Amino acid sequence: MTTLEKSYQLIQRPLVTEKATDDTGKRNAYAFRVPRSANKIEIRQAVQHLFNVKVKSVNTLTVKSKWKIRGRSIGRTQEWKKAMVVLQEGQTIDVL
Repeated sequence: MTTLEKSYQLIQRPLVTEKATDDTGKRNAYAFRVPRSANKIEIRQAVQHLFNVKVKSVNTLTVKSKWKIRGRSIGRTQEWKKAMVVLQEGQTIDVL
């Protein structure tokens, strides 16, 4: 597996929410959905490789599952990991 393929597997998709967009303007941070097994070092290397930017810091958090009730069916959503990547001054990522 090449480093490009691994980078694409680590950065599953960007999170474009109101809160994430506001954070981009305030502290130059971008949110991504990543696998639960990914660590901060791998995420930093993948973002730098894919988007050709310098990463200042990486924060991660696990989004817990929630109960969902849809008529008779009851279940839980999947747990997933969110990565907040802060870029150095002057660096940007075109998410849209």
